[in-house]
Amino acid sequence: MSKLETTEIPARFHAAVEKWRETYLPDFDFLLENWERYFPRDPKFRLCAYNECGMPCTIECGADQGQQKFTRALDMRPEAAQHLAAAIRAQASTEFGSIQQHQLTLARAQEEEEQAMVLRMMAEELRHGYQMLHLLISDDWKPITGQTADQTVEEILSMKTGSHVLGAFNIDFESFVDNIVFCALIDRVGKYQLAMQKVSAYAPMASSMPQMLREEAFHLATGVVPLRRWVVKAAEGSPMITMEVIQKHLYKWVPRALEMFGDERGGATNVQFGLKPMKNAEAQEQYFQEIGKVVRDLNLRFLRARIPSLTAATAEATLAKIERDGATVEGVRPEDLLRLPDARYFRRRGVPAFAMVGVDGEEFTDVEAWLRHLVGTLPDGYRATRDFLDYVESMRAVARGEKTADQAQKQMPQLRRVGGVCPCAKSVRWVAEEQVELPSTGVVHGG
Repeated sequence: MSKLETTEIPARFHAAVEKWRETYLPDFDFLLENWERYFPRDPKFRLCAYNECGMPCTIECGADQGQQKFTRALDMRPEAAQHLAAAIRAQASTEFGSIQQHQLTLARAQEEEEQAMVLRMMAEELRHGYQMLHLLISDDWKPITGQTADQTVEEILSMKTGSHVLGAFNIDFESFVDNIVFCALIDRVGKYQLAMQKVSAYAPMASSMPQMLREEAFHLATGVVPLRRWVVKAAEGSPMITMEVIQKHLYKWVPRALEMFGDERGGATNVQFGLKPMKNAEAQEQYFQEIGKVVRDLNLRFLRARIPSLTAATAEATLAKIERDGATVEGVRPEDLLRLPDARYFRRRGVPAFAMVGVDGEEFTDVEAWLRHLVGTLPDGYRATRDFLDYVESMRAVARGEKTADQAQKQMPQLRRVGGVCPCAKSVRWVAEEQVELPSTGVVHGG
């Protein structure tokens, strides 16, 4: 049986994370006080780093397969160490960023149990961020990043929604539906990335992954379990949730999830360096197939709630008939069911960036018609955000020939902190950077 070792980062850094938690996770004490009430079978949360003992000692993929894994970043090839540093920093950023997003709408949950599940997930995201800080603090990264541990920790903890490394974590939540769909889709990307990083040639990274993966399983349930309940309620005619609302939030988050794997043409370098076993396109395709199965499961539950006479087998056949033939069966129409958008829909990173492709794969030639399509398929609240406005402005510039799609995806404005890591640098402004992509493609939040 595997054994877990626990570690705490140095006291001053631990205190900094606790201070951050007081600001962005104010319900933490409530969670601990009520842990046994909501999660009686699970060990109580502890803020620490977990490292799995007994992990493979040799590199499992890439050019150095079979050689000893690295325990120090400085022993790695400089380029590999830079990719690894970017990955750890990005993951730390997104763990903390996810908490900031979820906190916006946590209080809007309709069910107390679902709210408690999201709150636990947020606490575990805090621990995942702490785990990444542990990796950055316990090794000497300054020759690689040019930053001391103090500077790195301050930079990461100073990030807010709008200044995180990956785009999906710079989007404000508008309702509790965002909380749930985000867990079901974005945390599922995290599961893929954690599983790939479990074979990392950097031993401390690999040994950090198993416990994070165990916790990630709960994060996925935090999304899927409420969605299963919601589609049943929608089928029963509840005024509290509809399939249309769920559908529009799928359209909002699926494009961002696909982009988190990195450019479809990239990822070979990570494989070569032994940091991950799959290129971006392969992992993205597996993910897309998996979320298709999640949507199918939700549709089957909806059908059986709408037509109680259906058995498991007849529900499968009925769903296939509706999807294949476009038939209406006992009042259930194809448009009543959930579906994934085309993988090219509403993309602003990767190969399909700024392609005008609709949810069903239809191609648009007129930019205003394309934008009207987006308005009709995305949630009302999201369309009122700065994030959507930035996309619209860039899309129109691409359509006018003022920018190429490649230029537009590199110049999407992001909220960046002015003045680096200096404590007095608290101001922020919108800037268009020449390059906002990471040197390593496919870097992502780990849930």
